[in-house]
Amino acid sequence: MILAIESSCDDSAIAIIDRATLKIVFEAKVSQNEAHNPFGGVVPELAARLHAENLPKLLEGAKPYFSRIEAIAVANEPGLTVALAEGVVMAQALSLALKKPILPIHHIKGHLYSLFLQTKSAFPLSAAMVSGGHTLLIEAQDFSRVKQIAASLDDALGEAFDKIAKMLGLGYPGGGAIEELAQKGDPKRFDFPLPLRNDPCLAFSFSGLKNSVRLAIESLGALDDRTKADIAASFQKAAIDHLLDKTRRYVSKARPQRMGLIGGVSANKLLRDRFAALCRDYDCEPLFAPAEYCGDNAAMIARAAIDAYKLGLFCEPDRIVIRSRSAFC
Repeated sequence: MILAIESSCDDSAIAIIDRATLKIVFEAKVSQNEAHNPFGGVVPELAARLHAENLPKLLEGAKPYFSRIEAIAVANEPGLTVALAEGVVMAQALSLALKKPILPIHHIKGHLYSLFLQTKSAFPLSAAMVSGGHTLLIEAQDFSRVKQIAASLDDALGEAFDKIAKMLGLGYPGGGAIEELAQKGDPKRFDFPLPLRNDPCLAFSFSGLKNSVRLAIESLGALDDRTKADIAASFQKAAIDHLLDKTRRYVSKARPQRMGLIGGVSANKLLRDRFAALCRDYDCEPLFAPAEYCGDNAAMIARAAIDAYKLGLFCEPDRIVIRSRSAFC
């Protein structure tokens, strides 16, 4: 079995997967949403302190499996440096105590493998990564050969959802709140601009859209519930339109056999439905992670580590590199 630790942002998580069956035999997770809500976003130092408190508690439940652990996997990049460090320190301690090797796992590769929880991985594939920290198009030939095709020039999609939610007084995190409120609104009431509409570059941008929403809110003054719902629906529509406009440009040229949608925002039902329809237009198989595994979790790190284990991608405990930002090879 492989034990995995995820602490790249504000979720503390530990999971164990059986290498032979791919079955998740243990998983535990603590969200920090309530602690960060008053600040409208993640406070890195607070996240690290809570990881230091939560991870040892979660590990207690994994102790019955220690005799069968073959390796320790840990997310080491990209993410909040102080948060990643808490998971890495625990992995180092477990490696020394259990005399087992460490498998450092790229956090976004973990999200790729969320598509293959409890099932065999299927490569090559392309994917759109949409979360609070990243908006990317990536191509993966296998575990080791992953490259970035496009990225956001400014805000990530999930970050834009969070900021609009804050403007509307919906709290943090904002993705689910915006999606729920948007179901009650009219997506055509506000004609927010489609970012980079006439720009041929393959890139994303959400700062201009976010600013347009801000200006609309300021011009309206006090907002009633209906107006808030209409703003949420109109913003959500514009954001998804933009994401899929650029994704369609990529898919129409690259014609991938499989196209995954990964990251926390991929749990959005409207986005999933429209992404699936786009893939059908180009005879491309759409892949989705189960909704409960779209956000950060340790099961995806453990699943990626199974392929890393087969390739022998082990690391000495004192040689793990922590990076806040990193590109694929």
